[in-house]
Amino acid sequence: MAIKVTRKDQNEANENVIRRFNRKVLQSGVMATAKSSLRFSKPLSKRERRQKAILRDKRKAEKAERMKLGLK
Repeated sequence: MAIKVTRKDQNEANENVIRRFNRKVLQSGVMATAKSSLRFSKPLSKRERRQKAILRDKRKAEKAERMKLGLK
């Protein structure tokens, strides 16, 4: 996973460069994978994975419904 970063322009502030770099790092997911590799987690069983997927889909549908109603 390589992050492509452009150089600083002549009139660009240093804070903008740092902000741009941080955004690229977050979007690439490098930090998330690094943090997850710091701790060991047992592999989930097929049943547990299925239950989590069902719950995730249910929450996603509820969120979409709330957005449609304009609640959040």
